[in-house]
Amino acid sequence: MPTLQSTTLRKWLRRNPAPAKGGKKVYLFCDEFTNYNDTHIGIKAVQLLRKLGYDVTPVDHPESARALLSKGFLRQAKVFAEKNVSLFGDIVTADAPLIGIEPSAILTFRDEYPDLVGDALRDKAKGLAKNVFLIDEFLAMEADKGTIHSGMFRGGDRNIKLHGHCQQKALSSVLHSKKILSLPQGYTVDVIPSGCCGMAGSFGYEKEHYEVSMNIGELVLFPAVRKAGEAS
Repeated sequence: MPTLQSTTLRKWLRRNPAPAKGGKKVYLFCDEFTNYNDTHIGIKAVQLLRKLGYDVTPVDHPESARALLSKGFLRQAKVFAEKNVSLFGDIVTADAPLIGIEPSAILTFRDEYPDLVGDALRDKAKGLAKNVFLIDEFLAMEADKGTIHSGMFRGGDRNIKLHGHCQQKALSSVLHSKKILSLPQGYTVDVIPSGCCGMAGSFGYEKEHYEVSMNIGELVLFPAVRKAGEAS
């Protein structure tokens, strides 16, 4: 089973509030995976955004319903979708976008939600979807505007091997991640030409799928990671 962290991202945010500094306001979607399993990644993301001058605003919201969707529980997922659209649809704008970390969770706002919610919320869901971004997308757009630049980061001699998330590849682009990881001077990024890592949500955790999952990973990703480790 995936490891649960000693704290959650929500608890860390409550213990580490930051006063507004007059920077661009962004809302943070605290997805269930980052909240419980990858808390350290969420903390680093918040610290990075704050350091770059953004006012990160957490909101008490329901889960994304990603797990329900992956197992076909559409009626239950619709309940979460409508709650999230109702909540964020009234506060998220182009000037105060919603930023997410885990691709399959945050991208439900752009992919499934507009089709999943009832007719009364459909227009609101479509409008909200225009201002929902992966953190990679958001930072890449800010870099294009010149709001953030390489001089804001400590440089060094680093070569990064990047494996893109399947949902990210399908609905966004790995190039956003490559762009922001290349911002510090001396950083180079090589995108591993891999397909699925073999996990596919909970698929790779299930005993009956373990061998298939490992075989998929061995096609490209695992050898590339091992080779990079040998080179370092």
